Amino acid sequence: MNITTSRYIHYTLRIAVAMCFIGHGAFGIITKPIWCNYFGFFGISQEMAYKIMPLVGSLDIIFGLIMIFYPVRAILVYLVIWGIATASLRPLTGEPFAELIERAGNFGAPLALLIFAGGFNDIRKHLFSRMNPEQPTSPESFQNTIICLRVIVFLLLAGHGWLNLIDKKGIIIQYQSLGFASPANVALYIGIFEIASAILVLLRPLRPVILTLIIWKMGSELFYPRYEFFEWVERGGSYGTLFALWFALEHQIKVKSIRRKVNKENYSFWRVI
Repeated sequence: MNITTSRYIHYTLRIAVAMCFIGHGAFGIITKPIWCNYFGFFGISQEMAYKIMPLVGSLDIIFGLIMIFYPVRAILVYLVIWGIATASLRPLTGEPFAELIERAGNFGAPLALLIFAGGFNDIRKHLFSRMNPEQPTSPESFQNTIICLRVIVFLLLAGHGWLNLIDKKGIIIQYQSLGFASPANVALYIGIFEIASAILVLLRPLRPVILTLIIWKMGSELFYPRYEFFEWVERGGSYGTLFALWFALEHQIKVKSIRRKVNKENYSFWRVI
């Protein structure tokens, strides 16, 4: 693939990873109360949890900043594992399973960047080497990245749609704050829209649909009742995977167009002969 598209995808995912973990780390600094539930799963008292939160948050922010200035695969491996672990604590502490898959962008963005940077063979060879954004990815890694992005986008959209369908309290409060007279109906319609969009992305991703979803996610995530800015930043993985898929599909369309043109010329050539 050409270096420009490769660079766009690399930087998009890299910024997305940084946003996700810097935003998540900010909540540790703020000492978000709900985190006490997750520490409690390991038997950590509320008092101790409030002391540990800033340390965990600071570590998240440090790793997010490293991904901006000196990206290495070792950090990405850690962030994939950490992202899955923290998202899994939600259903493990009694929250709906949809909370886990809605956060697929948290672990999906670093996973997609790992695959794009050469996959698991390169992880073993270059675990602590600085990733090079100027190096085009291989066709195999590119195709695997597209598959990964489609699955991740499917999960995060389906998860958020599911939370709408089950009338998650925070979402209903969000719609009430926006002035909707019937927030439950709004949640129903949005849930259906997001799940239908998720299925479409998984089965047949179209660039106009992806662009619509980018605008939708970046806009709708602005209206949290509290900590709006940090909530929006933390969901950088969601926007980043959508943007990266949009860039990747553009390149895929160009490649298919070139192949059709070449095949047509070859066909015309053999007919003349």
